[in-house]
Amino acid sequence: MVMPIGRGKNDTMFFSEPFNLDEFIKECKKKYGVSPRPHWITTYYGGHDIKLILHKFASNIIFSNGLRDPYSSAGVLKDISPNLRAVYTRNGSHCLDILNAKPSDPEWLTMQRNTEVKIIEGWIAQYYADDLKSQLPHQN
Repeated sequence: MVMPIGRGKNDTMFFSEPFNLDEFIKECKKKYGVSPRPHWITTYYGGHDIKLILHKFASNIIFSNGLRDPYSSAGVLKDISPNLRAVYTRNGSHCLDILNAKPSDPEWLTMQRNTEVKIIEGWIAQYYADDLKSQLPHQN
C-alpha cells in the first residue's frame, strides 16, 4: 500500500523531504522483493468518492477525528448518513478518544466520547427494535 507522505519546505521544523514514488518503489523491491501498487486502494475500495462507496456497503461507522492530527485532513469530517457519522474536535489527535478515560481528561474529550457512546447506544437500540419487529407475527 502506498501512503505518499512527505514534507515540503517550511512545512515543519524538519528538513524538506518530498515524497518520491520512484524511490519508494525501489525501496520496496529492495526490502520486500515486491513492487507496490500505487492505485490499489482506490481500485480495490472503489475509487475516489468515499461517500458514494460507503453508501453502497457501509453502516454504523463513526469517523472520529481530532483536527490537530495531520491525518484528519484526509478524514471524514461531515456525516454521510445517519449511520455513517463524523465526530471531531479541534483539540484532539489520532485515536485520543479511544484511550482509557482518566480523571484529568479535558471536558472536550469527555464530550467527544459521550457523543460517540450515544451514537452507538442508538444503533444498538435500533437493532433490538428491528429484531423485535421481525419476531412479531405478520398481519395481512
